[in-house]
Amino acid sequence: MVGDHCGYSGERPALLNTTASKNGLSCKMVLQAMGRVLRKSKTKPNGKKPATEEKKLYLESEYTKARVSDFNLKELVTLPREIDLNEWLASNTTTFFNLINLQYSTISEFCTGETCQAMTACNTQYYWYDERGKKTKCTAPQYVDFVMSLVQKLVTDEDIFPTKYGKEFPNSFESLVKKICKYLFHVLAHIYWVHFKETVALDLQGHLNTLYAHFIVFIREFNLVDPKETSIMDDLTEVLFSNSSSAQNHVKER
Repeated sequence: MVGDHCGYSGERPALLNTTASKNGLSCKMVLQAMGRVLRKSKTKPNGKKPATEEKKLYLESEYTKARVSDFNLKELVTLPREIDLNEWLASNTTTFFNLINLQYSTISEFCTGETCQAMTACNTQYYWYDERGKKTKCTAPQYVDFVMSLVQKLVTDEDIFPTKYGKEFPNSFESLVKKICKYLFHVLAHIYWVHFKETVALDLQGHLNTLYAHFIVFIREFNLVDPKETSIMDDLTEVLFSNSSSAQNHVKER
């Protein structure tokens, strides 16, 4: 189920800070491993966008085959008959927040204001919008910190994500879940596009692929994120789901 580096299970892990420890792996060790990955893949180092004709590292077959386990993703996300929809969305959203926060923490020391001066994925640059709608350009670590801080504030707010019996979810709950899922997708996309070499160096590509596939099936099951928003990662989605009939059906049902 779970390796020593990064937890992945159906259980809810404790909330984690993005500056979590890197399991004893030193920066020097990771950089040395990255050097081997770079020499092997012949891709350009972080901070420089690869040429369009170059194959994306995360699409190479030796990495797309990596999984933690062969979960039936359809069964994992299907709403149980006895569970309220909002309860199910709340539980899953909180779990994905914890897991994506944990996944990012494994490479956070390489995601700095110098290496990632903007929050990007593919040719897309993400801007942060505050509560007043003010648009702000920020570095990737700043953007991720904004995301994780906002989401943690929401999922621990008893008026928004109630845990006490009989307490109702707010009318705005679904729209807030959609907002959270959009932000979490941005973090996953950034990890794949900018920090996949570090992920491979840490041997965590199986955890990342499993988490990404699970998250995509979930948001498509409940129409939580506009397909246009996730289209920049469609190539990976198709490859990861190519050997899974249940997941593949979800890719086509948009």
